[in-house]
Amino acid sequence: EKKPRKSHPPRSLSSTRHPPTHRTRAHQLDTVMSGQEEGDMVEDDVAMEEDGVPAAKEGRKQKGRGFNKRGDGMDRDFAKGQYESLEQGAGAGPAKSVEGWIILVTGVHEEAQEDDIHEHFAEYGEIKNLHLNLDRRTGFVKGYGLVEYETKKEAQAAIDAMNGTEMLEQTLGVSFAFSKAPLKKRINN
Repeated sequence: EKKPRKSHPPRSLSSTRHPPTHRTRAHQLDTVMSGQEEGDMVEDDVAMEEDGVPAAKEGRKQKGRGFNKRGDGMDRDFAKGQYESLEQGAGAGPAKSVEGWIILVTGVHEEAQEDDIHEHFAEYGEIKNLHLNLDRRTGFVKGYGLVEYETKKEAQAAIDAMNGTEMLEQTLGVSFAFSKAPLKKRINN
């Protein structure tokens, strides 16, 4: 014979249950084992430097602004507004990019191909990289290109020979893409 089950009264919304804590059971056990009450501060938790910034714990890797590996305070200098700059007295002139000397070719016809640019500029030196930007909407060349040479001598030879010449019935403007200071001479186009 089955015994009738005891029915519990339905719980109301204002139950006397306590809301769950955000601490895990393992953390609660750790605090009990260490003899501390929850919420007690330990000296090692937050050690402050003199300027009120939390000090880094020994052996702990810090990331982000203000914590550089060199330890020379460069990140703090940037925060104070002290920046690196070009050498004083460095006059106007071309500047090398990370990998080579890049020249900017303007006035490129919209139907020009990379092969056309390569044919005209390859006779002045080995081209390391050539890039023609395309218009997304039309698919045609935007009107400029970037040509990279290994040496400054090759790039200067290409600029001297090709600036003002015609390619596909348009006059090209050729100059260095990067400069140390503003150049006084402008590209006509």
